[in-house]
Amino acid sequence: MSGPLTGLRVVEIAGIGPAPFAAMVLADLGADVVRVDRLDAPPLRVDPRADLLNRGKRSVAVDLKHPRAAALVAALAGRADAFVEGFRPGVAERLGIGPAQLLAANSRLVYGRMTGWGQDGPLATTAGHDLTYLAVTGVLNAIGPAAGPPVPPMNLLGDFGGGGMLLAVGVLAAVWQAARTGAGQVVDAAIVDGAALLATQVLGMLHSGLWRAERGANLLDGAAPHYGIYPTADGRYLAVGPLEPRFYAEFVARLGGLGEAAPDPYDVAEWPRLRASIAERLATRTQAEWLLIFEGSDACVAPVLSFGEAPAHPHLAARQVYVDIDGVRQPAPAPRFSATAPGLPAPPPLPGRHTRAVLEEWAVTDVDGLFAAGAVRQM
Repeated sequence: MSGPLTGLRVVEIAGIGPAPFAAMVLADLGADVVRVDRLDAPPLRVDPRADLLNRGKRSVAVDLKHPRAAALVAALAGRADAFVEGFRPGVAERLGIGPAQLLAANSRLVYGRMTGWGQDGPLATTAGHDLTYLAVTGVLNAIGPAAGPPVPPMNLLGDFGGGGMLLAVGVLAAVWQAARTGAGQVVDAAIVDGAALLATQVLGMLHSGLWRAERGANLLDGAAPHYGIYPTADGRYLAVGPLEPRFYAEFVARLGGLGEAAPDPYDVAEWPRLRASIAERLATRTQAEWLLIFEGSDACVAPVLSFGEAPAHPHLAARQVYVDIDGVRQPAPAPRFSATAPGLPAPPPLPGRHTRAVLEEWAVTDVDGLFAAGAVRQM
């Protein structure tokens, strides 16, 4: 393994969504992430070989309800720097692998907890999903056009941006603290907390009178004609974002002008008329034709590409933003490091692929006995 986190040991209890993403980010950067896959888990709907959130990790298969499971997980945690789980509050404790149990085995351990609502509060023990977490923070209400309901931003904003990414940051912050003090702690990462945090700048603009509470009425929410999406003659789309005056001037020049009486882009009252003018011009050529016209300029225009098309974009291809690992196209690890660049991650392992190797390498006692008792399995 290589990368700035080489030498960091992380134990992850298998789950879905944000917690696996946080552990994947750590693995991408060089951490040795051991994923504890459950024997009693339902069959995966995704081919394990394409379950990319598990890339770069090693897998041990454990029956978490077995009488010997809690002691086994505690033994692994006792040799780790960090532990990550995504259970509802109280579930890990009932399994015997809660913070109190694992910190007793390793006082330097960073125990990362990933939930939607957090470890406390009236909704802490109730179910939810990305959409419901975004809904109560005010973030969802700000996304979408003025005419119609808010638009779900996939699960990127809550699960992965406000959830998994913030958990990874929190774990690393606590590991830094533990390295200096010798004391571990619990990291309570909640999607509601993280999603609200992502909206910090917007709330500042709201308090400054630079943002309106109405959806689809602001500079960055699709209302401004010089920050939006437009169709081209061939039914494709262009993303247009020349917000600054000099970029806007470049955009209009490349567009071929909008006439002497062109609407002022910084006059909100003129936005509907300006949007119609820009739309009319962009509808006269295909996406490819416009890209040639805007190529190499500061007009802030880009093609709207599909996941299948994006890897071939010249800039992304030059930076190798997408890579092929065992025939599966996926994003490369990020960010980039000048001195400790991580290599490409290993493909996602089949559950239980490394059970014996990890238990022996991490000096777990009575490995043969654990297999004989059915507490663990090699798959």
